[in-house]
Amino acid sequence: ANIGQEEDFDAAREKAEGLGAKKVVVCDLRSQFVELFLWPLVRAGCMYEGRYLLGTAIARPLIAQRQVEIAQSEGAAFISHGATGKGNDQIRFELTCYALFPQVQIIAPWRIPEFYNRFRGRKDLMEYAEKHRIPVPVTPKAPWSMDANLMHISYESGILENPKRSNCDVLQNRAPADLYLMTRNPEECPDKADELEISFSSDGTVRDSPLEIFRYLNEIGGKHGVGRIDIVENRFIGMKSRGIYETPGGTILFQAHLDLETLTMDREVFKIKQSLGVKLAELVYNGFWFSPEGEFLRRCVEESQKEVQGRIRLATFKGQVYILSRECERSLYNQELVSMDVQGDYDPSDASGFIKINALRLREHHRLHKLKDTAGASAEEC
Repeated sequence: ANIGQEEDFDAAREKAEGLGAKKVVVCDLRSQFVELFLWPLVRAGCMYEGRYLLGTAIARPLIAQRQVEIAQSEGAAFISHGATGKGNDQIRFELTCYALFPQVQIIAPWRIPEFYNRFRGRKDLMEYAEKHRIPVPVTPKAPWSMDANLMHISYESGILENPKRSNCDVLQNRAPADLYLMTRNPEECPDKADELEISFSSDGTVRDSPLEIFRYLNEIGGKHGVGRIDIVENRFIGMKSRGIYETPGGTILFQAHLDLETLTMDREVFKIKQSLGVKLAELVYNGFWFSPEGEFLRRCVEESQKEVQGRIRLATFKGQVYILSRECERSLYNQELVSMDVQGDYDPSDASGFIKINALRLREHHRLHKLKDTAGASAEEC
């Protein structure tokens, strides 16, 4: 599946045929990925555990969906994948397959004892590949697992599995400087910011190719080192793992869209929509994109976005995104109402009653605990 990773697909086809594949299907899914998966993710503000923008997780349902379509067109009863038995991807692939093709049978080598007892880890696999002249993208010096697409590149495994820093060497277990492929080191980025203006429309109108927009944002974000994170996250299967991610274009879009929402959405609707984004992020991470609750939440998010349209001006500089200004024809921002220089349609004396009503609960809380403390003191005296 071509979902935007830098890969030689002709070489991949030749490799598969050389290893005995009878038929190879290479699908360009980049436009689908942006329009049907990444855009909804941005609109929902999905961020797993407050940090991870779900670049790997959001690609899996698209890949598995296409696998199912091909399997059904070929009359196949089995679908296989190479995800490990400890990770999230096995769950994401298979839940999608079962949701779309309930009768399918799954072959997962990493869960077959004859396989995982023979290949204890990546070192065994690399040795086998070398012995049988199978080209693989990893080396003993760079043994981490990578997943790349338009949204991001993720890095796990190898020396990255140890998240701590050594007292003797502060660089130990830190991500190697040459690991990152999409973004420059912020310390080496240009000393002059790039300014961008991004327009959001809620009417479904696409003014430019979504794919080209995303590729351009990746280029600008990568140039300025935007979107690097190094985190420990909770896998759905129950263990914690360390992941390093770089998500340049996605980070720019998320921040710009969030800023526009604060300008155009009612405060209470915004709070509810944020909670929906948290829940949808969890569903995406855990593999439930194609689920009744996933579909319901996406529809709710779409409803919330009807007024979210306008323009955001921002700058990218030294690993950061800075919002400079925002503009919207249907904005809830009332400059006269909020101004410190104009009273507008607002009576400041109304705030007195507002404050007293909200203080009532605090006063009652204080009264109750004062009575409790007094009773406790009396008991001690007795």
